[in-house]
Amino acid sequence: MNNNIHPCIWFDGNAKEAATFYCSIFSNSKITTDTPMVVNFELWGNKFMGLNGGPMFKINPSISFFVHCRSAEQTDEIYNKLAEGGEPLMAIGKYDWSERYGWIKDKFGLTWQIMLSTEERICPSLLFTGDKFGKAEAAIKLYTSVFDNSSINVLQHWGNETPFAGKVLFSESKLDGFSLIAMDGPGEHAFAFNEALSFVVECKDQQEIDYFWNTFTQRGQESQCGWLKDEFGISWQIIPATLGKLMSDPERGQRAMQELMKMKKLDIAKLEQA
Repeated sequence: MNNNIHPCIWFDGNAKEAATFYCSIFSNSKITTDTPMVVNFELWGNKFMGLNGGPMFKINPSISFFVHCRSAEQTDEIYNKLAEGGEPLMAIGKYDWSERYGWIKDKFGLTWQIMLSTEERICPSLLFTGDKFGKAEAAIKLYTSVFDNSSINVLQHWGNETPFAGKVLFSESKLDGFSLIAMDGPGEHAFAFNEALSFVVECKDQQEIDYFWNTFTQRGQESQCGWLKDEFGISWQIIPATLGKLMSDPERGQRAMQELMKMKKLDIAKLEQA
């Protein structure tokens, strides 16, 4: 597992409430950072960032989280707890692809696909819909080429007997140890990728920041404060691994934040000199 790459969830002021809720459901989970802007937490050893970003972006099912459970009882328990105040998208039960599976939208708008497996793990899943339908395989190949120690472990296509022949039915990749599922979603969907769910890449130096930034923005677009969108509309935050420590410095944190707000691609030297 590589927590240098991890998901960031955009909340409207209730990141701490959401993190507390999730930590109560998954064993061996904890809140690791609690500030007015950022709440970091771990679920089954997976790092998540909760951002109190305001009402600008809303979470939707274009990026969900697969939860692999070791028993039917655990599958039901996690599904039912996440369902509290939420909305079922697919009822828990037996399906062609799983003995026990359910898809739930929780009370914060985040969607989870809970299924019976042989191990406990959580994995983000990208659903390519609308004008991005059919681009899952290109995205997977880009991501596994960008990150070291990466591999495509599963790549299943829709069959020739379907109108979606050649599109990705299911895939799972490792990006330097970080698991990522990707699928093409046929049909009409009222959602698309947005900034409400992004992926943070913690970089060890400026060279790494430049590499990821330049690679992803070559056919994507720059945003502010280390954020960018790749060519598929997925948002990434390319940040120095020391950013949290820098921002929490009582003496320099405020100045570093003011400097960061002026930047698109982050400049470590300028942040450290603030």
